[in-house]
Amino acid sequence: MSLRERVARNLRRLRQEKSISQEELAHRAQINRNYVGMVEREEYSISVDKLEKLADALGVDPAEFFRSEA
Repeated sequence: MSLRERVARNLRRLRQEKSISQEELAHRAQINRNYVGMVEREEYSISVDKLEKLADALGVDPAEFFRSEA
């Protein structure tokens, strides 16, 4: 699995575990909703700065985006 795919899957998983829509997550992280969807679909490679914003919005450590699936 590529790192981009791992980040995308973990972002989607973490967002869904919190029952947060892409739109709500984007609002909390102050980024564009379309961008969140494109990252989840692996269309964009996300920056470290945006990963940090998303982690803060989800209330998780940024390292969670890189976690291998169990």
